[in-house]
Amino acid sequence: MNPHSVIVMSPSKRKTQSDKRVRIIDASVEVFAEKGFRSARISDIAKVANVADGTIYLYFKNKDDLLLTIFEEKMEGLLAELNEALSGEEDPISKMRIYAREHFRRLVADPQLAQVFQVELRQSHKFLREYRPEKLWKYLAVFRRLVEDGQKMGQIRPDRDPFLLQWAFFGALDEISIQWVLSRGRPRFNLEQAAEQIVEVFLSGMAVNQQQN
Repeated sequence: MNPHSVIVMSPSKRKTQSDKRVRIIDASVEVFAEKGFRSARISDIAKVANVADGTIYLYFKNKDDLLLTIFEEKMEGLLAELNEALSGEEDPISKMRIYAREHFRRLVADPQLAQVFQVELRQSHKFLREYRPEKLWKYLAVFRRLVEDGQKMGQIRPDRDPFLLQWAFFGALDEISIQWVLSRGRPRFNLEQAAEQIVEVFLSGMAVNQQQN
């Protein structure tokens, strides 16, 4: 064989590889949610994905790599859905309400992914210590820009720091999300009401019309 020749992969083979990768990622979400990240084995994931154990290592280095890939790719999808939901609204405060509702809507739409995001990611030393969650920062930045837009329009107090508010707001959403995920087996609280109340609490401290003299 000519060492300089180029091997061209057929479209059908590329699709097969892509399908396998998607199956592995989806199976990982299912297994991590059911067994927990630390207890899950590569063989468990391979069984659910209907591939050989070794096939997984063609696409991913280890369980941590799989977990971070789930975060990267699913977070990208969540960000796209959030931006789409916000695109039809102009008012920053109305967008904040949509932001909170969309965040919780995804919990209900995919409980297994919610389990992975809210609980299992925190079991990964690599995620907590080494990983730079840039997709998460982009997700938070959406809210920061809403605060900045609100300040420009005179709706939000100018002495409020948008960077601090993005983290405080996300922290409230995240903690409620954790409690919702962990409430399996017990009656779960109404996330639609939770979204509204969280926004109202924040507006009471940052909206101009709520400022106390």
